[in-house]
Amino acid sequence: MVSGASTERSAVTTEAVVTAAVELLGEGGLEAVSFRRIAARLGVSGPTLYWHVDSKRRLMDLMAEEIVRRSGTAYAGPEPGQPWWEWLRDDARRMFRALIGTRDAARVLAGNRPSAESFAGIERVLSVLVDAGLTPGQAQQALFAIGAYVIGSATEWQAEAERQSSQPVADQDGLLADALADRPVLLAAIAELMDRPDTSAFEYGLDLLIDGLRARHAPPS
Repeated sequence: MVSGASTERSAVTTEAVVTAAVELLGEGGLEAVSFRRIAARLGVSGPTLYWHVDSKRRLMDLMAEEIVRRSGTAYAGPEPGQPWWEWLRDDARRMFRALIGTRDAARVLAGNRPSAESFAGIERVLSVLVDAGLTPGQAQQALFAIGAYVIGSATEWQAEAERQSSQPVADQDGLLADALADRPVLLAAIAELMDRPDTSAFEYGLDLLIDGLRARHAPPS
């Protein structure tokens, strides 16, 4: 019996557990991710998984790191000659696309804590911003602010997409026009935004964040 349990543990890796969890996330959202389902997918007993990942919170932290890695934003730093503010903008866009592409991915990233294996990459990213003139604390706060904005925007985008699937705004155009007949500014705002891409609100807010950081910290050209 002990030998069989040991064989199971050696046949499963932490990476395999995380990969199975991310697959389940993509298939059914966060509610579909459980140790029981992961064990079934890997063909092992449930308790075996706890030798590799000891809690659901720890699993979500590792899933968050895997989602970041797959997005291509895993602490790579700017391309040669790329200004730091454009690097931050590109990273935020890649992360946003990755999060809206997987159901509940933003919920996984919210509140996650990096593992020790990520510290070297975080150090590298912070150093880029410190070299640009930010203090270490300012650099960390800048990354926190952008990360929170991306996660919040992705959560809102997915919620709106889910609502649109059952209640398209186009079906309510006539009702909106009647309800807002005496609200011309609000009606004009809706009309102005109606034909824009569904990521336009994210892009607008991202520009405010990045341009504000640049104005505060980049030396005048």
